[in-house]
Amino acid sequence: MRSVAQHSHEPALISHLPAFQDSLLSLSKQFINNESEPERYNANYQFIKTLVEALKEPKSFYFEFDSLKTISIVNAPDKKFRIFTWHVLNDDGSYRFYGTIQLNTSDGKLKLFPLSDYSAFIQNPATQELKTEEWFAAQYYQVLEVNQTTANPYYVLLGWKGKNTNSTQKVIEVLRFVNGIPYFGLAVFDGNTQYAGNKRIIFEYSREVSMYLKYDYTKEQLVFDHLAPINSEFKNDYSKYGPDMTYDAFQVSKGRLKFQSNLVLNNAPSDKDDLFNDPKKLKQNTQPIRKY
Repeated sequence: MRSVAQHSHEPALISHLPAFQDSLLSLSKQFINNESEPERYNANYQFIKTLVEALKEPKSFYFEFDSLKTISIVNAPDKKFRIFTWHVLNDDGSYRFYGTIQLNTSDGKLKLFPLSDYSAFIQNPATQELKTEEWFAAQYYQVLEVNQTTANPYYVLLGWKGKNTNSTQKVIEVLRFVNGIPYFGLAVFDGNTQYAGNKRIIFEYSREVSMYLKYDYTKEQLVFDHLAPINSEFKNDYSKYGPDMTYDAFQVSKGRLKFQSNLVLNNAPSDKDDLFNDPKKLKQNTQPIRKY
């Protein structure tokens, strides 16, 4: 599995991308900070239009938008694509997510796959393969490449998916391309009946706590907190779930993700997910989400 790599810039391009970035930054602050839900969505729609216009600029794929800290931009390790994702908070504490996949084209022309948040209409999200217009939405912060075969890799996306005022979610998503078309969901998870047949892994837990979910490059493991209810009477009430100070993982092995429980970690993860647990922390955060 390859690590995430930042794109190196091509030779300087004459473009309007820095000016576009300034406009996008202003609009993104509005859809995060504005107290009015209609105004947040109005800023979001203007943001989408402006982003598409910006990406139409020649060779826009190589412009990192590194000042745009209020959305996630993650680059595929093989540099074949990148994904923009972000969210708008609703007044009732729920969220709507937005995103697009930009391909790295040989001629520098724009090729986008917009992502449509279909979460509310997906009855069995853990077991369904989904198209971009049926997206089980999330805000992604890490992308990995798994070489299932030399010609047919798939990608693992780690994302935060806010739910409501009581609970939040994280997602291990699988992305692959079939004849150049992206699809979400693939049954690559082994070793535990809980996840048998799953095409993505969805964790749900109390909004009052944080959950660790990150890839360990040294051990080639997706390491995550084991979640449990605060006591047995709250079993299956995920708003009462949180980390129990043990860790599980999916080990990357021969193109599969194999479940391992009760990991012994020499240094337990300490960078708990403060940023993605509470979107309001975006207001104070000064680091680009894509580096988290």
